[in-house]
Amino acid sequence: MYSKKLQEIIRVDHAGEFGAKVIYAGQIAALKLKKDFETLKIVEEMKKHEDVHFDFFDAEIRERKIRPTAMQPIWKVGGFALGFFTALVDKRAAMACTTAVEEVIDEHYKSQLDAIENEEELKNKIENFRQEELEHRDIGYENHAADLKYFKPLTRFIKTTTKLAIAVSKRI
Repeated sequence: MYSKKLQEIIRVDHAGEFGAKVIYAGQIAALKLKKDFETLKIVEEMKKHEDVHFDFFDAEIRERKIRPTAMQPIWKVGGFALGFFTALVDKRAAMACTTAVEEVIDEHYKSQLDAIENEEELKNKIENFRQEELEHRDIGYENHAADLKYFKPLTRFIKTTTKLAIAVSKRI
């Protein structure tokens, strides 16, 4: 049996990577509607990374027999809607969404790395994923996320909801 802390880490990372996948799926749907193929290519590439991250944690959930979050159906709808509407509004809003989520995930993964013991493969994967999330954040800034007129309130909202989703996913 795995420690409660390790189960929590894997459950919340599974939920988080699922959320990232559906945020990007929402953005992809909106970008296709808008025929913004330049941004679409960027987002599709970032989603590929999230697919790999999710697949890893999905295998960990199954292999270790850890209960996934019961909130997944809500995260699916909420994440897709967040991605869809930010991308529908503006490329910079979509990129602001990415920067906000990835900044929270960076801190989240850093704190997990300090808490994990005797799980070198897991630590290495989380560190690798963390580096890719930072690349996504940088891509968002390179694509003018901070130039969005309402960047600060939008990212504050997204960071708060991301932190709330993490806290809930740890428990439920």
